[in-house]
Amino acid sequence: MTTFRPVPAWLADAVFYQIYPQSFADSDGDGIGDFNGITQHLDHLAWLGVNCVWLNPCFASPFRDAGYDVSDYLTVAPRYGTDDDLAALVEAARRRGIRVLLDLVAGHTSDQHAWFTASADDPGDDRYIWTDGSQPPPAGFVASPGARPGAYLPNFFASQPALNFGYARTDPAEPWRRPVDAAGPRANRAALRDIMDHWLRRGLSGFRVDMAASLVKDDPGKSETAKVWTELRHWLDAAHPGAVLLSEWGDPAVSVPAGFHADFFLQFGGPTVGRPLRSLWNNRHGTDSDDWDPVDCFFDPGGKGSPRPFVEAWRDATAAVAGRGFTALPTSNHDFARLNCGPRTPDQLPAAFAFQLTWPTLPAIYYGDEIGMRFVPGLPDTEGSVLGPRYNRAGSRTPMQWDTTPGAGFSTAPEERFYLPLDPGPARPTVAAQRRDEGSLLHLVRRLVALRTATPELGSAGTVDVLHDGHPFVYVRGGRYLVVINPQRAAAAVTAPAALSGGPLPRPVEVSGVRVGASTITAEGFAYGVFDLGAGRSGRPASG
Repeated sequence: MTTFRPVPAWLADAVFYQIYPQSFADSDGDGIGDFNGITQHLDHLAWLGVNCVWLNPCFASPFRDAGYDVSDYLTVAPRYGTDDDLAALVEAARRRGIRVLLDLVAGHTSDQHAWFTASADDPGDDRYIWTDGSQPPPAGFVASPGARPGAYLPNFFASQPALNFGYARTDPAEPWRRPVDAAGPRANRAALRDIMDHWLRRGLSGFRVDMAASLVKDDPGKSETAKVWTELRHWLDAAHPGAVLLSEWGDPAVSVPAGFHADFFLQFGGPTVGRPLRSLWNNRHGTDSDDWDPVDCFFDPGGKGSPRPFVEAWRDATAAVAGRGFTALPTSNHDFARLNCGPRTPDQLPAAFAFQLTWPTLPAIYYGDEIGMRFVPGLPDTEGSVLGPRYNRAGSRTPMQWDTTPGAGFSTAPEERFYLPLDPGPARPTVAAQRRDEGSLLHLVRRLVALRTATPELGSAGTVDVLHDGHPFVYVRGGRYLVVINPQRAAAAVTAPAALSGGPLPRPVEVSGVRVGASTITAEGFAYGVFDLGAGRSGRPASG
């Protein structure tokens, strides 16, 4: 088992906030969000209590995949500002106790990157995966756009050629299957170190790595890809010991032992193709794929789902991670439907946040989810947002709703110039309105973040004992805090744990619609509750 430097201590208490930069805040009136816009709204994040921001890709790009097609890793995209603007953002965030992570696209570049345009004219360059033109290319390869014969392998869209990190299994009949120690793969590993070093030396705190499992091709079990990340983690531990790597892998049991400090539960990844996350949030509206197996989500008004698929996957991942890193649970992301989507309405969101912010994963709040922004259906394909007939990611990428002024406080540009249209709903939520209303979702999220931050038992290191994995979902954190979640419309009740009898009833900490009696816990529809059991009371049932 590989030994790494211990995870930086700050990560255990991280509450992430993901910003899609082109949709967060526009400071210069061109209709596209930018670094200065983010800087101007850092006080919102500090007030909310988040302490680590992850920015979607902000490097130079032709934006055929919203910036995930990088044309220069060492230059920021002019639409977002300058290097100095990014530096000012990082410094302003630091003064507020907020770290900033960038998004590292490790497995591919844009077809407009200088590496690729050179490779397309040079048959001796193996920075990318090329056939030699002596035979028809395999399915999925794209014809060379340059003087070089043959075809290249894309990693996602055709405009995103795969960087060559080698093949786990070579074949003399397919000479493009270069070994992992060939010159091209070695050069690409060195390039990743150089890119990370460049930005970490400028005050960034780490990276979220896009498609982290995609590096080495034909790699059963991802063992060779894991070796690449193990090598990079050892370098990071020595060169930048306070920095972190978060993976878009969706399989913490593999990615964290490979060297990542944390991995997200995602709508894809792992042996069940994202079933743990989908079993919580995915109601088959907004973003949906034919490749996903049907599973009823637990946060459903009809009470169809169960927390068991997620809890079991989390337990397995936690055992595999074994103190070497963390699992992370997002409310949503730029590729997946928001919590407020389809039939799920704003009154159902408080229970979802009460669960997410009290479960022992690192929480990640997607921008706007804290006010209940909704997934907006029916938008045009924007910068490669459409992945299938029912999978348009643009609905999760609409402008942040700051207030009720024209442009919702996002931009002073005419709305027809906005990166994406505003939510046209007449009741769209705003930060300003919810700041004024202490009963709002925004204030609840703030209180839950503060409670988690101030209460070690509710953080990533606190234990969890599940008392009832149905409706309501009941668990105890750190042997002291009883949490009750009822995501369905109907009321539900469960026998109270024996440990509650004969003593004072638990003290309510953050409660809506839950009553704990000596013999019964009752939860109204869409209710949640966090209760203090008091020192020395675990809430464990007398028998399993």
